[in-house]
Amino acid sequence: MEAKAKARFVRVTPQKARRVVDLIRGKQAGEAVAVLKFAPQAAGETVLKVVESAIANAREGAKRANERLDEQDLYISEVYVDEGPTLKRFRPRAQGRASQILKRTSHITVVVAERESTKGRTR
Repeated sequence: MEAKAKARFVRVTPQKARRVVDLIRGKQAGEAVAVLKFAPQAAGETVLKVVESAIANAREGAKRANERLDEQDLYISEVYVDEGPTLKRFRPRAQGRASQILKRTSHITVVVAERESTKGRTR
């Protein structure tokens, strides 16, 4: 089973969000949540919300389909950050000039999937 969650128009630059997203790519869902809770970056909080939403979406999808879901088997199969629209603002400068300030936004997407059962495998 696969579940997806998106956060669109997040007011964090894509470059900074990608630094956080790279920390959790391919990890187990529970481990990713733990990493994000203690990540010092400001974007970590937003990415954490999206990961938790994707896990909840998987749980609800399994419930609707009457399937069994072991949350220990969930892992981050895909996670990426796309660039959203840029807000353009102007700041007054010396001698009557103005300089442009770009306030960038991001679209964060997280896909969680279920790994094959780990029965018979030793850790």
